[in-house]
Amino acid sequence: MFKKLFKRNSNMGQSFSHEGEDLVMGEAIPTHIAIIMDGNGRWAKKRALPRVAGHHEGMQTVRKITRCACDLGIKVLTLYAFSTENWKRPKSEVEFLMRLPEQFLNSFLPELMERNIRVEMIGVMETLPDYTQRALKNAMEVTKNNTGLVLNFAMNYGGRAEIVMTMQQLMKDVEAGTLTIDEISEQHISQYVMTAHLPEPDLLIRTSGEVRISNFMLWQLAYTEFWFTDTHWPDFDEASLKEAILVYQNRNRRYGGLKGEGTN
Repeated sequence: MFKKLFKRNSNMGQSFSHEGEDLVMGEAIPTHIAIIMDGNGRWAKKRALPRVAGHHEGMQTVRKITRCACDLGIKVLTLYAFSTENWKRPKSEVEFLMRLPEQFLNSFLPELMERNIRVEMIGVMETLPDYTQRALKNAMEVTKNNTGLVLNFAMNYGGRAEIVMTMQQLMKDVEAGTLTIDEISEQHISQYVMTAHLPEPDLLIRTSGEVRISNFMLWQLAYTEFWFTDTHWPDFDEASLKEAILVYQNRNRRYGGLKGEGTN
């Protein structure tokens, strides 16, 4: 089972066959894919480059994977771009990361419009630098009427913080008398998380060999399929994405039931 979750050979994605590609298109495509984009720094270190070089290269991978996801008919692509814990990194690295949305969105915006892609964000916008906020808000405003792929950036985002904010909002409803404690249900919580208007992820991908979810979408990932790879994010390509989807397509998602199995 663990082998199904984790791909040890980092070059396997490069050899993804045309036959496998056809199978991906012939089976159910995940509606929502979430990706923890890990390994930019390690990619740079292997090449004796500064960490920021890895982040810049990772930005190019975002372009490739967004295009591929759009072509495959995926409805939502959520990318873990900057966590609430990432503020602990060196100031120069944080400043570089905060500039990336500006660089990426300003240059990629014409293609996003051409491809009918809508930009969204989950996380706390207000504590981001002004220039980061402007880039994100502009992209969201310009693409708000697009009806294709939702490119959803998790920026200044933490799963536990999201749950705390959800509980606070529910308590406000209780105090206002519009909801009682006994009425609080999973459905109510799902209505207040930041992705309330989006389907929950079908597939979570994490690159660079780490096997954990790092405070990412803790509520939403309850029934998500996980797929881990040793490949660093800058080396993750279209074939890697299709390989992950192929593995997903060969799993039996039972949601606690016995789908496809006998009941005796």
